[in-house]
Amino acid sequence: MNCLLFFYFFVFLFGLEVGSFLNCVIYRLYTGESFLKGRSYCPHCKHILSWQDLIPIFSFLILKGKCRYCQKPISWQYPLVELSTAILFLFIFQRSFGGDWVSVLFNWVITAFLIIIFVYDLRHYIIPDKIIYPAIGIAFLYQLFESWNLKSNLNPLLAAFGAAAFFLFIVLISKGRWMGVGDIKLAFFMGLFLGFPNILVALFFAFFIGAIIGIGLIISGKKTLKSEVPFGPFLVTGTFITLFFGNQIINWYLSSTIL
Repeated sequence: MNCLLFFYFFVFLFGLEVGSFLNCVIYRLYTGESFLKGRSYCPHCKHILSWQDLIPIFSFLILKGKCRYCQKPISWQYPLVELSTAILFLFIFQRSFGGDWVSVLFNWVITAFLIIIFVYDLRHYIIPDKIIYPAIGIAFLYQLFESWNLKSNLNPLLAAFGAAAFFLFIVLISKGRWMGVGDIKLAFFMGLFLGFPNILVALFFAFFIGAIIGIGLIISGKKTLKSEVPFGPFLVTGTFITLFFGNQIINWYLSSTIL
């Protein structure tokens, strides 16, 4: 039991560190800088940050959400991404403990891609090709080598093309006003990752949550019917819901319809 708790603690700390790195990737994707070179710096005063400023979550709390050097506020994005990454990594590890470590690592990598897409699309209204294309490639290779069974390999491919075709149809009939090309790529990636019928669960929750939040924003006066709202975060949310609870939701639905 103590050994298991140690693993949980280690995975949580590892997730915090990965989340800190993801924040760097998100910021430098926008600025066009390499996230593999150069030290981290304050986006306001450009002062190079020391190690005391880069401890996930704790530095934010100790500094009271302000830069040590210029006292400008630090975005809440940083601790939220770090904490979310740690929790998601822990969930994946907990559900897979004693199982296939390749599957755990794969899900961790996919989770990192999804978090970047969520935050970047939310902030900049675009899904970066530098993230979605590698994510598609990794998902495709994993599905290809995960099983040599032709039926198993075709399932995620059919789900990917089906989801992408559905979004392409929406883009074409709306002339790009409702969805963007990035959403088509993300839907393709989701199909590869989740397969069928889990992709249906993910899309259902994406549209359902998107509709609720969209209506709430309109009622609150923050958005209008003509306002642009990024759909990527809803697709990512639907993907995570399905990753953790998809099979239970499908089984519940099938059992309820039979009854």
